[in-house]
Amino acid sequence: MKADVNISERWKVAVLLCFASSLNYIDRSALAILAPTIQKELLWTDIDYANITSLFVFSYTIMYFISGRIIDWIGTKKGFAYCVGTWSLVSGLHAFANTVGQFSIARFFLGVTESGNFPAGIKSITEWFPMKERALAVGLFSAGSAIGATIAVPLVSFAAIAWGWRMSFIITGVLGFIWLLFWLKYYYLPEHNKRITKEEKELILNDEKIIDTDYASLESFSIKKILMKKAAWGCFAGRIFIDPVVYFFIFWIPKYLHDVQGLSLAEIGVTAWLPYAAMGIGTILGGWLPKRLIERKNWSLNKSRKTIMLIASIAIPIFCLALTVKVNAVMAIFLISGIMLSHGFWSNITLTTEVFPKHIQATVTGIGGTLGGCMSVISQKLIGITVAQHSYLPIFIFIGFAYLIAFILVHFLIGKIGTIHKI
Repeated sequence: MKADVNISERWKVAVLLCFASSLNYIDRSALAILAPTIQKELLWTDIDYANITSLFVFSYTIMYFISGRIIDWIGTKKGFAYCVGTWSLVSGLHAFANTVGQFSIARFFLGVTESGNFPAGIKSITEWFPMKERALAVGLFSAGSAIGATIAVPLVSFAAIAWGWRMSFIITGVLGFIWLLFWLKYYYLPEHNKRITKEEKELILNDEKIIDTDYASLESFSIKKILMKKAAWGCFAGRIFIDPVVYFFIFWIPKYLHDVQGLSLAEIGVTAWLPYAAMGIGTILGGWLPKRLIERKNWSLNKSRKTIMLIASIAIPIFCLALTVKVNAVMAIFLISGIMLSHGFWSNITLTTEVFPKHIQATVTGIGGTLGGCMSVISQKLIGITVAQHSYLPIFIFIGFAYLIAFILVHFLIGKIGTIHKI
């Protein structure tokens, strides 16, 4: 019975990572939820709001790559601890901002500090999980983003109603320091973890040895070598086309429900968590379904992953098309939930773990995040202009095409998912 408990040590790590990702998205989502209230009090325009969110994405983008390099250098435990501690502090400081300029500074530094979340999380998963389980592990980690966004809607909304919007930022910041205590106490690499069984350690380390020995050079690597790899650009394509959509989900869905569907802050608190919950379910299913197909149907990792990705890429345009006609609030939430559920199936940030060895995971993830972030900075500006001057219609049209284009590029540039490329 003891072995049965200990064999799941790697899944305990995945749960811990899931909580970190949840906190990451609670902190970054708070402003989106409070935006209509703060705009009314501080007299912001939609362009002001777009500029503030663009600064977050800009700093996040620049630091994403740098954070990846730092985490590959100092390791996941220290790297994650620094990130969570600093972003929790910055999140709380939002409570003291009064002007567009002050909020812009706060969002800039939130982007700087939050940038290490995904490079550290992805690297940790490659350290703890064999290849066939990585999509599911990343799915659980990514589900934390959706869980955080889901929790953030009622938490932030009702905290603001009860104690004011400033207290909402303080509450979300404090949660990060609680997580930090658990991380520092419990996280160790498999070879240094005292709670892991011999069988689980061998499962992890033997898989790692096979991959690194047969496919990957453990010699020093350079950014130039990574950028020359066609497969790397397949991974990056998944970020370049899909990251702008994710930022739209985070920063603009609550505003869409307020601006177009006429929902109040209280109504948003009651209903707007549903799309984010759907995204969380999708990210878990996006990892679980390929694993199931591998084990039950004896499919390859490549076939199982691409089948699920293709289904999602076809479903998303259908949901987006339905949103282009006039729909009521209930139907809009249902259709947006369908889009975000399908997004979860895609598991775009998982690709690096299935294509490159563990010693460069944070760096490759960081490059992809930087490229995706660059597109997101541009998209935030364009979204603000489009919403102010036109409508949300062009945005949903873009979303409908983005996943299909990304899937085609992934298929032809990466080739076979599950084959680790030499660097």
